[in-house]
Amino acid sequence: MNDSRFDKLADVLVRFSTKLKKGEKALLDAHDIPEAMVIALIRRVRAAGAIPFVQTHRARVTRELLREGAEDQFGVMSKVELQRMKMMDAYIALRGADNVYETSDVPSEKMRLAMRKMKPVLDWRVKKTKWVVLRWPTPSMAQQAKRSTEAFEDFYFRVCTLDYARMEPGMKALRQLMEKTDRVAIKGPGTDLRFSIKGIGAVSCGGTHNIPDGEVFSCPVRDSVEGEITYNAPTLYQGTAFENIRLVFNQGKITEATSSDTKRLNEILDSDPGARFIGEFALGFNPHILEPMNDILFDEKIAGSFHFTPGQAYEQADNGNRSQVHWDMVCIQRPEWGGGEILFDGKLIRKDGLFVPAALKKLNPDYLLGKRS
Repeated sequence: MNDSRFDKLADVLVRFSTKLKKGEKALLDAHDIPEAMVIALIRRVRAAGAIPFVQTHRARVTRELLREGAEDQFGVMSKVELQRMKMMDAYIALRGADNVYETSDVPSEKMRLAMRKMKPVLDWRVKKTKWVVLRWPTPSMAQQAKRSTEAFEDFYFRVCTLDYARMEPGMKALRQLMEKTDRVAIKGPGTDLRFSIKGIGAVSCGGTHNIPDGEVFSCPVRDSVEGEITYNAPTLYQGTAFENIRLVFNQGKITEATSSDTKRLNEILDSDPGARFIGEFALGFNPHILEPMNDILFDEKIAGSFHFTPGQAYEQADNGNRSQVHWDMVCIQRPEWGGGEILFDGKLIRKDGLFVPAALKKLNPDYLLGKRS
């Protein structure tokens, strides 16, 4: 029996995220997702006049390939996959996981080898194709979100089939404002931050590459961060759960770090010199995502939140910081989470999670959910 939600999601991916055109070739990369969803995607691709190609994966099979994989094996796989990717115009990946820890016992050196060998495929896909990637709802994700499977699925499809085009005017206004901004100040419970984003640039994220989506990001000038921040959303990183992370900055560097696991927090921040500097500053505004669920692709888009990220900077908004760490830590500023303010060059931009300037009010929940024009 067909699920109409599958058709709606497929329509978003084909018509909005990748905007497939007649004659374009699209690779559908399906990881442990229902056949009915793959079929829905094939039909939507064909309806757009494009040509579908399908690759399916099973996590346990992938684990076995990785577990004792040889360099020659990964080298051949990379050449084959790269040649296919070069023939594609678009890439749509849906990634399910019946067991999020399926590859936890794969030797780390094998994972590094596979990632190194497959990097040319990733680079070509990111730089040369239209692409979108999203998770698939599973019972394990529902457990992480502390919801029933049915309730989580309903939530998932609401988030992923949001009218993302409605974000575009507000995102454009916010991006342009961030590109003109020098000084940023963030205030809230346990938080008093000051830094510059002058000359860094900003990037809008509204459903064209990742779903769920809903953020605009920039990056602090590397040595400009001063003050302290207390994050109120829990976070999971490298298999460890953290709560109540507090960071203190001096000339851009994290000089003090405490949390529910202070020892492990500092071990991660000591991974390399860049891990103690910030590589991303972003404002989140997806109106359907209100509570953290320990899945960063959802949590970093929480309405009324921002994330302030130790580690590697993205090349689209780059302060030069380099690190093997990129840890999106989230702070929610809606009133029920303690509130807070964000100011650009002394002007109030967001208060208690709601944007204040008229042009930015189109990123507030009422507008994005169609309650106000």
